[in-house]
Amino acid sequence: MPKNLVHLFILVVLFTSCNRAEQSENKQPNILFIMSDDHAYQAISAYGHQLNHTPNIDRLASEGAIFKRAYVTNSICAPSRAVMLTGKHSFVNGKVDNMQPFDWEQDNFAKQLQKAGYTTAMIGKIHLHGLPQGFDYSNVLPGQGQYYNPDFIENGVKKQYHGYCTTITTELALDWLQNKRQKDKPFLLLYHQKAPHRSWMPELKYFELFDDKEFAPPANFYDDFKGRRAAATHEMGIREHMDLAYDLKMFDKEGELGGHLRQSAGWVTNRMDSVQRAQWDDYYDPIIEDFKQHKMEGEELALWKYNRYIKDYLRCIQSVDDGVGEVLDYLKAAGLEENTIVVYTSDQGFYLGEHGWFDKRFMYEESFRTPLLVRYPKEIKAGTTVNKLVQNLDFAPTFLDYAGVTVSDDIQGESFRKLVTGDDSNWRDAIYYTYYEYPAEHHVKRHYGICTERYKLIHFYYDIDEWELYDLHNDPGEMNNVYDQADYTDVQQMMHVKLEELRKQYGDSDELNQMHLDRYLQKRQVRK
Repeated sequence: MPKNLVHLFILVVLFTSCNRAEQSENKQPNILFIMSDDHAYQAISAYGHQLNHTPNIDRLASEGAIFKRAYVTNSICAPSRAVMLTGKHSFVNGKVDNMQPFDWEQDNFAKQLQKAGYTTAMIGKIHLHGLPQGFDYSNVLPGQGQYYNPDFIENGVKKQYHGYCTTITTELALDWLQNKRQKDKPFLLLYHQKAPHRSWMPELKYFELFDDKEFAPPANFYDDFKGRRAAATHEMGIREHMDLAYDLKMFDKEGELGGHLRQSAGWVTNRMDSVQRAQWDDYYDPIIEDFKQHKMEGEELALWKYNRYIKDYLRCIQSVDDGVGEVLDYLKAAGLEENTIVVYTSDQGFYLGEHGWFDKRFMYEESFRTPLLVRYPKEIKAGTTVNKLVQNLDFAPTFLDYAGVTVSDDIQGESFRKLVTGDDSNWRDAIYYTYYEYPAEHHVKRHYGICTERYKLIHFYYDIDEWELYDLHNDPGEMNNVYDQADYTDVQQMMHVKLEELRKQYGDSDELNQMHLDRYLQKRQVRK
């Protein structure tokens, strides 16, 4: 070959290589969005509470970023997921509680990513009725779903799978990644687990995990709710309201145990086959008999119930962590790790004995806060910690931002992409919260409020008119309502101003609250 042709060939090869490298560098990132249900941040070992060990979820913190002040806008399952999809508050997207329908016709970030060339899938729990829109493939649980041998709805067709729900969800996610996605396109996968939602049914292999451990309850487990009238009317106490049969699996064959949910307890195990049920009985029957013999009451019974609850809850999380590990390992083996944004979060936080509670709903910290860990090697430095106030409102604009898609003006969240790279100069200084589902299970009164880095202001309304103010620096357990204390007069006034500013910014009002209340009461009446 003549020398000039050799030089030309080399230039063509170099140009082509550089062009390919540039294309690779500018390639839209894949997005793996992992969400569990009711997973408290206290139950992820990266957050330092030492309840359990979640090595695979922790990998996202060590290899990416951990958010210490991530929150939801409405701490209940379906509304939280609607906010996540739309980037809009509940009173804007219409899904204010678990009873109101969700309008799948409205825009969501998955639809936008589809238009931008992504192949998209939703697998696991979504808890929003109707065929998911914005997804080329969906395989979701109907409603809450079941832990054992669950039904799934694959692209609108229901069928039953044999096995444990958490494991099945992971297998379906891996199958889509390996066999069903269009591999010439970037992907969006919503991989959403049912666990650790009530009634906390562990996988068979984890029945004995934590049997050798006695958990001490949180310091405010015996909260007397002084100065907090709305909290005092709750029905989510581990001592008073946690059901022996439905929640703690004490549904003995003689019918001597149980509570007001005993008739629902059969739903816990009626999906099991004979082998699964035999293993279940082998583990729980001795516990039932021991409980019947000891006839506990008072503080002893409260601590026993707490330990039964927390152990089953944490066992469910262990299976979730296993699944995260399997999917992360697949990304690495397939060469997808570098260009994939991986997010782990929950639809809200959860009480693990704080204030003596289980469940969520209140604007108090443990249900208002949610875990959030994000890994993206191209942009996020390993070991990053973010302390700014972010919300589930921010997922939609963040994903669109990373994908290079214009964020529409009607999205109310903000992209936190710059936060993880250290540019937080113009970030928000306050976040807004609403809760509507009352009168209902657990008796958590309707309320809205605002939270800054240090303070929290809450207004409980409808059949009550109570204000609460907390200094989170001096009172992180939120035991002391300082709303009427003279030392906090200036803070109270400042927080009221901020509250009204945010209500105006997001478009909320007392008139909207009344409209949603009227609709809710009408639906309750129809159901009766």
